[in-house]
Amino acid sequence: MFSDCACPGECGRPDRGEDGVEVARDEHETWAERGLCRKVDPDTLFVEGAAQNHAKALCTGCPVRTECLAHALDNRIDHGVWGGTTERDRRALLRRRPTVTSWRNLLEAARAEYSRQSPHQEPGAGWTQAV
Repeated sequence: MFSDCACPGECGRPDRGEDGVEVARDEHETWAERGLCRKVDPDTLFVEGAAQNHAKALCTGCPVRTECLAHALDNRIDHGVWGGTTERDRRALLRRRPTVTSWRNLLEAARAEYSRQSPHQEPGAGWTQAV
């Protein structure tokens, strides 16, 4: 899961991926450098209409999907696909939960709870519905 510091894995403390397994990484590597999208053209993630479905599909199974979504929500990023969500998806989450002060903490807790309740589910499958 997330370390207890404010940085996204940059302090060198152990980090865990979407499946809860500790991720071995260089102390200078950030969550963004572990994303499945790191090797695609960034313009692929900043599209409109039906092309957003393809962009969202790139996030499926990404080990840092939670971190990415939390970053976009905590920083109120308006454009692009982040953590498998579109701008519209994120606006809906922000409207539904206006009092959330840390999406990072909320998403971590939701993922942990979902993992406890559904131990046989594929890692990362469906837990975001709990938010």
